Amino acid sequence: MLMRSLKTLCVVGVLALSGAVVAGCGSSSSSSSSEAASSAPAPQSSAAESSAPAPESSAAEPAAPAEADLLAKIKEAGVLRVSTDPAYPPQSSFDEATQEWQGFDIDVANEIASRMGVTTQWETPAWDVITAGNWNDRWDISVGSMSITKERAEVLGFSEPYYFTPAGVAVKTDSDIQSVDQLSGKRIGVCGACTYEFYLNRTLEIPGFAFEFLVPDDVEIVTYDTDSTALQDLKLGRVDAVVSAVPTIEEAIKKGKEIRLVGDPVFLEPLAVAVDKNAPAPIDGLVGELNRIIEEMRADGTLSELSMKWYGVDLTQGPSA
Repeated sequence: MLMRSLKTLCVVGVLALSGAVVAGCGSSSSSSSSEAASSAPAPQSSAAESSAPAPESSAAEPAAPAEADLLAKIKEAGVLRVSTDPAYPPQSSFDEATQEWQGFDIDVANEIASRMGVTTQWETPAWDVITAGNWNDRWDISVGSMSITKERAEVLGFSEPYYFTPAGVAVKTDSDIQSVDQLSGKRIGVCGACTYEFYLNRTLEIPGFAFEFLVPDDVEIVTYDTDSTALQDLKLGRVDAVVSAVPTIEEAIKKGKEIRLVGDPVFLEPLAVAVDKNAPAPIDGLVGELNRIIEEMRADGTLSELSMKWYGVDLTQGPSA
């Protein structure tokens, strides 16, 4: 059902989206060449050019070193600091027993770091803090299944999408709700400041994609810090339904939560790596490197393998696949 739904939901090709995401990327240079140049004295003026003697301060002032971009700083430090959610399986979660991170986003981030030649350091800020930008150099990138919305793009730079996920509606197993239109007047749980809340508010905008707002507009929206918390409240009967990623809902069902999906997914969203536009160094080189690595991972089958490992279906090729 999931793959059939992916086909029916797709309304615009990935090419339009990719163009919107990658626009404006460039590169920056490091400081090594400028430091070498600054140690050489300035040439003396020739007599043919001027009869006046050269001033005593004829030696050139040391050139200011070129500002290293964020990619260079990461490689110099040898560490890629990644923000993610410790309670968002199968995308990302932290196993208290083993003290290990696991999930699709975790594997993707580790692979990106490996191909950069650095190690991974995890950070766990709240989702609304990540999407607000202005990270104050506390982490370098977010690999957290983030959709590329118009509002987020004002403060964050994005890579090309690394996968595409369907959003669905979950209800309790014994609920009378059998279709999305029966959600009218119901309490719906959703992660705060995420695409699912924007969808319910009918304000969701993703460049290159159009959406049919299937959920009635008279629902009562209840926001949570994470999808997992919302699903827990659904189990307890505090909300009538939850809108979340279909893989997240299916994972909760596998773990014994007495919930079920209602109908087909309500929309499909492209998910990308995010970088703070207000980072302490230029980000164009980092975004370019992220795009290169993601394309390499897609071409060599790594992304597909990781998707099959965690979801049992390939969500990485996009609507046109």
